[in-house]
Amino acid sequence: MATEKKSHRKPAIVVTHSDHERLSRLAEAHMARNPEVSEELLVELDRARIVPDNKIGSDVVRMGSTLHFVSDLGDERLVMLVFPGEANIAAGKVSVLTPIGAALIGLSTGQSIDWTSRDGRVHRLTVERVEALAAGFPASKGTVEVRSAS
Repeated sequence: MATEKKSHRKPAIVVTHSDHERLSRLAEAHMARNPEVSEELLVELDRARIVPDNKIGSDVVRMGSTLHFVSDLGDERLVMLVFPGEANIAAGKVSVLTPIGAALIGLSTGQSIDWTSRDGRVHRLTVERVEALAAGFPASKGTVEVRSAS
């Protein structure tokens, strides 16, 4: 019953120009292997407001952000949003190519979004705070899966 929350409007999101380019290529490259999540990520990127890399607020989730969120189930998590090759759930590193990772990109502190887990259940999460970017982000060393666009 609580999984019938799909009527919530998605919040406005903001993505940097470099994250938008890299994530678009990543989603397209993984379409054959992971079509559902790749499509979810592309939908999020399509609806995002794209801003120059130096014009994004420090409270916006971007690649390399560490953030604290709470779920509708009462779970509190501190995670870092990373590229697939850097993902490590035990270390709190969540891939952007997971349902929850695709939902997190571009959110700001205080925003909530519904996301569908791999078992088909709809969950809601709220970003409580966004911390500093990890060292090396948004450096181009990023990931093996995405070629550098020089």
